[in-house]
Amino acid sequence: MKISALFGVSGKICAITGGASGFGLALGRAMAMNGALVTLIDVNADGLKAVQSEFSGESLKVETAVADVTDKPAIQKAIDGVVAAHGRLDVLFVNAGVTGGPGYLTLDGERNADTQIENQSNDLWDKVLAINLMGAVKTIQAGVPQMKKQGGGRIIVTSSCSATKTEMFVGSGYVTSKAALAHLIKQLAHELAAFKITINGIAPGPTATNIGGGRMKDPGRAAAFARYIPMERVGQPEDIIGAALFFASNASHYVTGAEILVDGGFVLGPSDSAVVSRN
Repeated sequence: MKISALFGVSGKICAITGGASGFGLALGRAMAMNGALVTLIDVNADGLKAVQSEFSGESLKVETAVADVTDKPAIQKAIDGVVAAHGRLDVLFVNAGVTGGPGYLTLDGERNADTQIENQSNDLWDKVLAINLMGAVKTIQAGVPQMKKQGGGRIIVTSSCSATKTEMFVGSGYVTSKAALAHLIKQLAHELAAFKITINGIAPGPTATNIGGGRMKDPGRAAAFARYIPMERVGQPEDIIGAALFFASNASHYVTGAEILVDGGFVLGPSDSAVVSRN
């Protein structure tokens, strides 16, 4: 089989939540560049306008919809709009997410008093779970009926390497939400397989996105994190494109309930240089 037939996404109807920046923006650009009909969904209306202008300058067509994934009627309306315009929903990227705040240690290895479990904000926990977990659930609920009706589809969830390990530098609410999301992927893969709907996850490591106030875009902080990554750099949103195209294309037609780590080896432990510097 030709590579173009195996990995091609041309003509696929695709919706992406969290599409105004970071992973969602990178995914939208990659899908549009390869011929998919893309709708970017985000709560940030100004961000979507900027992206649409940016894509237009690159001769890429993209549609947008403003919706908060925690608002079930709003996300349903956005997905219904995609179906009304194109008659189908082939690929749904469940990508919207927020940080859970700093971890219990600073990057210098000091205990952070404000982020010890007994001092953590329950309001922040509620927000993180509402967006990262329940926002994903509501987005999937919005897309599944159409996929069942049309005889199949692809759901791709942005999880996190934090779902597979404990974290010192990332808030426990975030880690918990992503661990729940990782298991949800497996549970729904089992449930939806009979309808020819696959659901898989991409689990990035520390990446320079806007999450957490864009802290990974700061060179000093990125360098500090890079000490713990065997490939010795933080990720870029574009690093997940290969995994995303795999899950969105015919190449993954017999894959469901899986997650691909795209983390530069972060879950394996610190880089050699980090270990040597401690000795």
